[in-house]
Amino acid sequence: MTKEKILSRLFELQDKDYREFQLKLMPGVQPDAVIGVRTPLLRSLAKTIAKNENMEMYLADVRHEYYDERILYGYVLSEVMDYELCVKCIDAFLPFVDNWATCDLLSPKVFGKKSVKARLIKDVRRWLDSEAPFTRRFGMETLMRHFLDDEFKREYLNWVAEVKSEHYYVRMMQAWFFATALAKQWNATLPILQNRCLEAWTHNKTIQKAIESYRISPEHKTLLRQLRVKAPQEAGRGVFR
Repeated sequence: MTKEKILSRLFELQDKDYREFQLKLMPGVQPDAVIGVRTPLLRSLAKTIAKNENMEMYLADVRHEYYDERILYGYVLSEVMDYELCVKCIDAFLPFVDNWATCDLLSPKVFGKKSVKARLIKDVRRWLDSEAPFTRRFGMETLMRHFLDDEFKREYLNWVAEVKSEHYYVRMMQAWFFATALAKQWNATLPILQNRCLEAWTHNKTIQKAIESYRISPEHKTLLRQLRVKAPQEAGRGVFR
């Protein structure tokens, strides 16, 4: 299936009402760049492309005019089970990611394989060090998805705490990461908040998200409420070690 045929198919699947709904959720995305294809249809099309013998040719072209094309690309990429090919395509694709929705749908199945964890954590470190906001966000989300359970190390908390950014969607992911870490690794994560290692906004947003979570006990939520900060914290406090 050529790129032209794929684009034609996307317009055949267009839902204009859904397009208007999407635009409300994605400030900053140009309206003319959104076709408006519902997620189940994009997933279905992605599986078809992923099974095609020309999939690698499709993956080689990371430039897409429409938001829906990038979403579709992300879904196809998530089906790739060759780790090296997957990461190569991710690295080529991330510079074109300009919104949280495209960033967050990237969830390669191959990342779940235990045999790739040693390579994956090195790539996570590299993504976190990027200056590109959505590359950083992807790094934090990958760390959250794959390294807060059996593969967890305390140092990973510091990696995320050390990320400094004024970008809203980077800070939101930091808060999401630490709220999830509180649910999964309470004892290791709590000192990050007790020692005020995070910028004040991110600190409070972490607490808000954790309090909203059903995975945090009522007793822990009571303690978290007491850790809210009222004013911006002073810079230079470092990270908890």
